[in-house]
Amino acid sequence: MSGITLEKAPADAAAPAGRAAAPLLSVEQLQTHFRTPDGGVNRAVDGLTFHVDAGETVAIVGESGCGKSVTSMSILRLLPTPPGKMAGRIMFEGRDLLAASEAEMRDLRGNEIGMIFQEPMTSLNPVLSVGQQIGESLRLHQGMSRRQAEARAIEMLELVGIPAPARRVKEYPHQLSGGMRQRVMIAMALACNPKLLIADEPTTALDVTIQAQILDLMRDLKRRVGAAIVLITHDLGVVAEVAERVIVMYAGRKVEEAGVVALFRDPKHPYTQGLLGAVPRLGSSLTGEHTRLAEIPGQVPSLKQRIDHCVFASRCPKATELCRTVVPALEEKAPGHVAACHYADKEELVAA
Repeated sequence: MSGITLEKAPADAAAPAGRAAAPLLSVEQLQTHFRTPDGGVNRAVDGLTFHVDAGETVAIVGESGCGKSVTSMSILRLLPTPPGKMAGRIMFEGRDLLAASEAEMRDLRGNEIGMIFQEPMTSLNPVLSVGQQIGESLRLHQGMSRRQAEARAIEMLELVGIPAPARRVKEYPHQLSGGMRQRVMIAMALACNPKLLIADEPTTALDVTIQAQILDLMRDLKRRVGAAIVLITHDLGVVAEVAERVIVMYAGRKVEEAGVVALFRDPKHPYTQGLLGAVPRLGSSLTGEHTRLAEIPGQVPSLKQRIDHCVFASRCPKATELCRTVVPALEEKAPGHVAACHYADKEELVAA
């Protein structure tokens, strides 16, 4: 998109300790900005850095509008240009995806990187059968014949736990339940045995029973297929179930990153503390705990304005004048645990 100049974003700190020498996916200083109808610029993702190792499950969490889904679409270069503009580096197995041609990206999408979209009913084509939609990527990327692709589609439907797959492969999306449609999306994403699977809110709009089945399925498929997973979600319960490492985003920036156990046990950033404080605790009334859910006061700052201080300062109970004038660096507050907060508790880091 011509006419948009991407300002230099606040630099992320080095990745947490324990990082693999050659990650499968490495996102470095990603900026994804959009031109707004009034001529302004919306900084949807503003200087995001993270990595994903082979076979690892990394969750990206945050409230709606924080840049989670835009990040996933940026990785696969599925955003419209114009009105979007990206800068930074997205390295996948040593290849810079932002520098790749559109033909190279078409070869990559659905083949080496699979994606599960939020709404299967709107993502699936209503006029093509389930088997045709799964088989399309197999014929394109694997060179299979129509008969071979249908046989593989039946195998994939069986793999994701859909009963009577030989019959279901000929049915259309409207003939399936919401849970089955989500399983079809997973089957499509895994059909070509991708090395990386991006799951954007895979359990949204599903009832809790089906959610549990989908999460069990993703864990089981990860063990069997061995793909790395980037899980995009706002549901911390889902994160606790399947993730190994968590990235917390707020207003387009990463504010905290840690292993899932460390993050839930000892969140460092006030925003993460607020998110965890807002999670209901089952059984609290039975134990006599009648604590109110925490709330985060205020509103998310406008992403149309360049923020040259802590993005959470306007809503943070700990904020001081320092927070309102200086951007906090992402610092390691504990081994493998980074946060962008001037006042986050910092443990003594002992070299291994």
